[in-house]
Amino acid sequence: MHLSLTELGQWWLNGIFHDGRRYTVFAIAVWFTLWVVLRRLIRPRKIREATPPARQLVLELMFSLRSIAVYSTVGIGINLGERAGLYPMSGAAQHWGWAWFVVAAVAMIVAQDAYIYVVHRWMHRPRWFRTFHRRHHKSNNPSPFSAYSFDLGEALLMVGFVAVWPAIFPTPWGVVDIFMFHQIFRNTLLHSGYELTPARRDGRPWFDFLTTTTHHDLHHAQAAYNFAPWFTWLDRWFGTEHPEYQARYAATAQRPMRARPEPDRDLVEA
Repeated sequence: MHLSLTELGQWWLNGIFHDGRRYTVFAIAVWFTLWVVLRRLIRPRKIREATPPARQLVLELMFSLRSIAVYSTVGIGINLGERAGLYPMSGAAQHWGWAWFVVAAVAMIVAQDAYIYVVHRWMHRPRWFRTFHRRHHKSNNPSPFSAYSFDLGEALLMVGFVAVWPAIFPTPWGVVDIFMFHQIFRNTLLHSGYELTPARRDGRPWFDFLTTTTHHDLHHAQAAYNFAPWFTWLDRWFGTEHPEYQARYAATAQRPMRARPEPDRDLVEA
């Protein structure tokens, strides 16, 4: 099917609008809710005493919008690939019912967790860090706007999973929307700077197989640990979970609301 440059440009702009709206809604909603509306109530759950300056938030927003432009560009390739018949399994899976839809959604999220774990560790090798991952770690003390603040290479690696997975696993296209909703929701919360996951009596988080904000915040503070985005399994299996993670989590999550927390000097940005 022949498409004009005007039509391709319209696809690109529609992709930017769709992904940009999703990002800004979640980033602004998390920032406004936690950093403004509930700031005093949840102050004890603030992981670091220091707050990122406004300049950092603006830069993160700008680099995130650049990443969204990359996603939209790759999205054109996905649409063209679908029209060219490069995603036959996804077309077939459209008719497999709601049970397969759930299976495919869980499979895509779990597979992305494993993919990011491997790619993330690779990006932290000194040879590749400056090219692929340096921008994200300029947010040493992250904010909700850090979610897509990537170098161009990292943005391509992140969206590359979305382009390849439906070609190798029968994934209904509606699953991709659920997947994107999940990753931006979790991403903004993990960078929010506040620990909202409730703790059990023993100080461990409920649903301990899920990463918490403390888990990812420790990665931004000490980059040799906590590479997995959504689940704690791989960091524990491969020995890359921060040795003080559970203690740091409990120290924040068990603080009573409305009590002013003591500064965590080890995590305050230098």
